[in-house]
Formats: sequence, C-alpha cells, structure tokens
Amino acid sequence: MKKALLLPVFLLSICLIQAQPYPWDHNSSKDSAFFAIAATPPMGWNSWNKFGCNVSETLIKEIADAMYQSGMRDAGYQYVVIDDCWQVGRDEDGNILVDPERFPSGMKALADYIHARGLKLGIYSCAGSHTCQGRPGSRGYQFQDARQYARWGVDYLKYDWCANQGQNARAAYKTMSDALKECGRPIVFSICEWGENKPWEWGTGIGHLWRITPDIRDIYQCVFDWGGVGVLEIIDIMADLYPYAGPGHWNDAEMLEVGNGGMTRDEYITHFSMWCMLAAPLMAGNDLRSMDPQTLEILTNKEVIAVNQDPLGIQARRFMDMGDHEIWAKELVNGEIAVCFMNRSEDVWNLDYDWRKNTMYFIRNANFRHTSCSVRDLWQHRDIATTDTNLQADIPPHGVLMVRLSPEKSQEYRQ
Repeated sequence: MKKALLLPVFLLSICLIQAQPYPWDHNSSKDSAFFAIAATPPMGWNSWNKFGCNVSETLIKEIADAMYQSGMRDAGYQYVVIDDCWQVGRDEDGNILVDPERFPSGMKALADYIHARGLKLGIYSCAGSHTCQGRPGSRGYQFQDARQYARWGVDYLKYDWCANQGQNARAAYKTMSDALKECGRPIVFSICEWGENKPWEWGTGIGHLWRITPDIRDIYQCVFDWGGVGVLEIIDIMADLYPYAGPGHWNDAEMLEVGNGGMTRDEYITHFSMWCMLAAPLMAGNDLRSMDPQTLEILTNKEVIAVNQDPLGIQARRFMDMGDHEIWAKELVNGEIAVCFMNRSEDVWNLDYDWRKNTMYFIRNANFRHTSCSVRDLWQHRDIATTDTNLQADIPPHGVLMVRLSPEKSQEYRQ
C-alpha cells in the first residue's frame, strides 16, 4: 500500500516546468517531417509478449488478417511488429539475412501482404553486436541495415539494448536515428533502452518513443528480481515524465498485456485506460486470432482510444494522490478534459467527488466553480452527470472510472 499523500501545488514550480527550453526545433522542415511520422502515439501489435521467439511468416500474416477482420485496424491500430528472432546472420556483403525457414517468402513479400491490408510492418533490431536472443544486432551496420529496411518496406523499428558493450546510449541511438533519417523512407523509431540512461532527457529528435522501464509482466502489481514490472509500477514511473511527452516524442510505458490472462477484467481496463491517459503507445501483445469478445471490447474502445490519440498529445498528470485512491487528468482539444479515478486498493471506492472544491491547476478552464461540463463515462458510453453536482460511483478494487468532461456535448467521440 502507498502512504496517503495530497500533492502540493506550488505556482513557482509550475512556472519553472512550463519555462523549460526544449532541445529541438519544431520549426525546421527536417524536424517537422520527423515528428509528423508519429504525431500521435503509435498503435499496433508486437509479437514478443505472447510468442517470444516463436515468430514466422504464417503467424504474422494471420495476425495481420485478424487485426483487419476484428476491427482493430478501424479502431486505429496500424503496426504489425515482428520482435526478435526473424534474423539469422549476414551475407558476405554484410546484409542482414531473414530466417529462410520461418520467413520463406522474405521480408519484402511480407511487407507487401501487410500493406495490402492497410497496415504497416515493424521489425526489431538491437544497438549491440547481437540481439537479446543472440541473433545479429546492428552495431557497425546501422546505415546498411536502415537501407535494407527501406527496400523491404519497413515502417517501424524497435531497437533494443542488449549486448551494448558499454556504448554511450545517446550516441548509439543517434547513429541509428541518423541512418533511418537518410534511408529514404519514413520509419518510426522506437528506443528500447529500458530507461537505464533516462532516454526521456535526450530521446526527442532521436526517436519517436522510448521505453522508460524494464519489461512489463502480465500482472497488476509486482517487481521481479530479474527485471520485470507490473502495471502499477509503470504508472508510478510515468507519473513524473509528463514534461517530455508530446507529438512525435512519447514516453513508452511498454506493450499491452490485455488478453494474456494474468489479470482480471477490471485490472485490464485499468491497464488500458491509464496507457491512454498517459499518451503511451498502444502496442497489443496478445493473440489477436483467438481473443475473446471481452478483450476485443477493451482494445477497441474508441472513446478511450480518442483520449490516447488526442492531437494535443498531452500526457495525463496525477492531480490528487490519496494513497490507494488517485485522480488523474489530461487536457484535450476543444476545452475538453479526460479524468480517471483509479482505485489501487482491494476494496470498493465509494466515490463522492465535488468538482467545485478542487481546481485542476495545470489545465486551462478547469475551475468548475465557473465552468459547467457534462460528464461522460467512457466505458459505459453514456453521460452520467454534470460538474454542477457531486460525482458518485462505486469503483471496484483495482478498477477505474474514466470520464470525459465537455463544456458542450459532442458526438464525435461516441460509439
């Protein structure tokens, strides 16, 4: 259990945060093109959480078909990312070789298959001499590999940090970033450095997203001795990183575990809701071919996804921390606000919240003594109240109530 704590608000600290200079220039044409590749958090699927090293051409084609047929593509998911184990070596000219047994048609044919379904192909490499599974990495071959990815039609690169041999992280990732920028094809660059060297401080302009933790595990709360973390641990690490997120540069809270069986429905809803509040990339990690209706409902909730994909690109902040009960808020376009009441406890939270007593100091026009908004439950898909009256609800253990506040009712985000 966390100790109860009400977050103090200091005007000076807010001013200092807002006044921080950014180490990139959005006005240059080159930087603008780079950031535009991932103007909202990337959405897709990655093979690792469910399949590990067991990847193949057949699997990836079936996943692409499932993403298209299930409605996930229409909900915003684009990238089908092959993680480790697709590569086997290099030829005499140093070109990376695709496993001919697992991918007999080659990567270009697979990219064409995926593109024909309105989706995009992602692959994996590593900044070290070899990958986490002992396959050839890209160190020393960055520009050659980037050109090969472009010839194949790759749209996304996840770049890991195993076997890094003591390299400077920023320099290692900048080298591959430079290679991708020169390869002649727009490719989303995912920095998978596990947060060891604080990539949020240097990743903007180098990558489009950066991992901030070790690998996620399919569990609500736990820290594994060998490096895995649960959902709550990731949320707590993300809490202070909001100044670094925005269009074209995202804090990566790790892939989704929704549908893999280790958590309850309420915990998976919390997992998905908070990733959307935190403007984190949404990379499903389950078997899309056999997911049940409950999993599909969570992953394709368009009202919740709209919060994640909001064009302002603002990461939610923890507005109130009351120990086991937290309130998070995220500014949206058109003066709207997403609010998530999160119950970390083992008991039901009997919420009775007076909007007028608390001003969300970091959001414009969020003084509800002067502004009235409708309150829409994004999981029930209905308006439940206004900010003129107290919000009352029973939030289940490990569950959330996620709402959208609208000064004027809008149908755009409703399903």
